[in-house]
Amino acid sequence: MQYSHEVEEMCCVKKGPDHGPAPIPEEGRWVQAKEIKDISGLTHGVGWCAPQQGACKLTLNVKNGVIKEALIETIGCSGMTHSAAMAAEILSGKTILEALNTDLVCDAINTAMRELFLQIVYGRTQSAFSEDGLPVGAGLEDLGKGLRSQIGTMYSTEYKGVRYLEMAEGYVTSLALDKGGEVIGYEFVNLGKMMEMINVKGMDANEALAKAKSSYGRYKDAASYINPRKA
Repeated sequence: MQYSHEVEEMCCVKKGPDHGPAPIPEEGRWVQAKEIKDISGLTHGVGWCAPQQGACKLTLNVKNGVIKEALIETIGCSGMTHSAAMAAEILSGKTILEALNTDLVCDAINTAMRELFLQIVYGRTQSAFSEDGLPVGAGLEDLGKGLRSQIGTMYSTEYKGVRYLEMAEGYVTSLALDKGGEVIGYEFVNLGKMMEMINVKGMDANEALAKAKSSYGRYKDAASYINPRKA
């Protein structure tokens, strides 16, 4: 350690306060975090790329400073899906400090990591007051049956009006309109359930499609129906 001449010439003054850092809530405990290994918690956060053309929702489950579980969901940029694949392999097993200083391939994922780091080290996790936190695997619960991200995709023009393309429930196949031409419901396919029936249970594709279909709102009371991708 090098000191300037001015500091070397100063007299010593004894430090008084020595109470350590303020405790933060972590998995049902109050912790004075002094090292990375003192940090635990599960949390979610969102990041965006520099041109703001894509976004990432990142979920991390941290135990004793190490990322034990990572869920990466991206939208808006085709290249981000490949970036997410690489980042998913990179993140697990790293400390949160290592992850913060690692190139996670995509601006949006890097930004999400930065935002999550702040939440975690300040004790603002989703599991801050949950005793012993959440088990590894809890990150998948947001995806639901079929393990698909919840996506909402809507499109509209002043000229032709709105088109619902995808809801959290699934891929929209039909919009229900009343006599005035306003949307009163929709039919959708839960793609996660459909693909599970086909891929895991070996069900015929047409049968799986029929079983995975459902509707929302006053779908059966409609005056007319349109395909949102064609009409």
